[in-house]
Amino acid sequence: MFARLDPARRARSLEALGSTEFDVLVVGGGVVGAGAALDAASRGLSVALVEADDWAAGTSSRSSKLVHGGLRYLEQLEFKLVREALKERGLLLRRLAPHLVRPVPFLFPLKKQWERAYVGAGVLLYDSIGGAGAVPMHRHLSRRKMASVGPSIDSDAFAGAIRYYDAQMDDARFVATLVRTAAQHGASVVSRARVTSLLRVDGRVAGASVRDELTGVTHVVRARRVISATGVWTDSLNSMSPGTPPFHVQMSKGVHVLVERSKIQLDGGLITQTEKSVLFVIPWGAYWIIGTTDTPYSDAPEVVSATASDVSYILDHVNAVLRTPLSVNDVVGTYAGLRPLLAGASSDTSKLSREHAVAQPEPGFFVIAGGKYTTYRVMAADVVNAAVSGLGRAVAPSLTARLPLCGAVGFQELWADRARVAAESGLPTSTVERLLRRYGSAVSDVLALVAQDSSLASPVAGHLAAEIVYAVTHEGALGLEDVLARRTRIAMEHLDFGASVAGEVADLIAGPLGWSGAERDAAVDAYRAETELAAR
Repeated sequence: MFARLDPARRARSLEALGSTEFDVLVVGGGVVGAGAALDAASRGLSVALVEADDWAAGTSSRSSKLVHGGLRYLEQLEFKLVREALKERGLLLRRLAPHLVRPVPFLFPLKKQWERAYVGAGVLLYDSIGGAGAVPMHRHLSRRKMASVGPSIDSDAFAGAIRYYDAQMDDARFVATLVRTAAQHGASVVSRARVTSLLRVDGRVAGASVRDELTGVTHVVRARRVISATGVWTDSLNSMSPGTPPFHVQMSKGVHVLVERSKIQLDGGLITQTEKSVLFVIPWGAYWIIGTTDTPYSDAPEVVSATASDVSYILDHVNAVLRTPLSVNDVVGTYAGLRPLLAGASSDTSKLSREHAVAQPEPGFFVIAGGKYTTYRVMAADVVNAAVSGLGRAVAPSLTARLPLCGAVGFQELWADRARVAAESGLPTSTVERLLRRYGSAVSDVLALVAQDSSLASPVAGHLAAEIVYAVTHEGALGLEDVLARRTRIAMEHLDFGASVAGEVADLIAGPLGWSGAERDAAVDAYRAETELAAR
């Protein structure tokens, strides 16, 4: 039985915030914060995890959706970072989240024949130094073979290609699964809960004041250790602590666009070098994700969005590879996110380190920042290790390298038996395959909803109505944006951000959320107003 993150569970967790002294309070519900909560809870510590918005509402839902070592970091001689990331990629593929993370082939086109030896040596190292065996080895392709694998590539402009493998996942769903797994291990997890100040006792940080954003009620949370894992909001939380911050975070904006799958004929993905970094073309269901940019950003992190110049930059660079260029009219969706990079001497964010740092600005308060999505587990273990030192009792070492996430156990067996699952549920095998890759063995809970109410088998923008309900009854969604933008990716995959189905989705979640008719209408109106503003 998997943890249910429904409104009733949230209410119980809120009550616990004000009545329990926790060993660890983790602030920030992105991938690192959720990972830290799971790491600490699985060691037997009492843990609270709070997030000001929804789980993965910031950077952790707006990445390139890749689990990778960072091929380009080899050129920057970041061997330790690449090795560590590839080791984590292997763990995720094989043990921790095989239902959420899967291998994807990428083409690396070669402009000149002499590049084959140079790039090939780098890719051989990439296949060998950390994740050997987790994905297939690379292959060298002639120009003719490259053209057969990628008919849309302008093969006349290239001398051939190298095909190598990395992995991908749905980043927001991955974080939601991490949070559920932490809750399964006893963590009290509360989204829409904002830290407004840190509490101190005898010169030590001993908790925080946390405001419930749904009711406005403030809860005093006592904790022996407080961990800040707030990403691009790190400096904001650091400002609550006196003295000189241990480090600063430089934000870098990354933009992606989506186009329909029919616009590019390509088996797998593609990576091409740009003057600053690399550009990916990544398969994503019925779409391609194309990106990203890497530009300094200094405005409020809450308002980041893709601009016309961002979209033009991406289209210009991908069109340099394609036979038939894409136009802005081919773009069906966009999204923008911010990387929390450790500030350094370079003003060029593409050259700032992707490594992470842990610091203790004052007793009882620990901060982690930087890093890569792929190495979230290592980051989480590092900050928890620092926090539990001196806790006054023996604490087990990190267990997360061998702790499967919710839905991982039993996934392979269900995948092998998916035809039977489809027959018993009355759903197409293709639908069951999609569900298994989203929920793993937790698919049984989704299918149980359909069995109880056959109307929940009806489609809603490429998803089952049951998935919309499940987002609220099991995955902690508290509103339309949570469902449309993160539990599903309807908002990302449509230029109207899902406004056209907002009413239908609201009808499905109003009951589980306890909304009145007026509250349902207000939620739809508010969401449509926000999407109209974002579309301008």
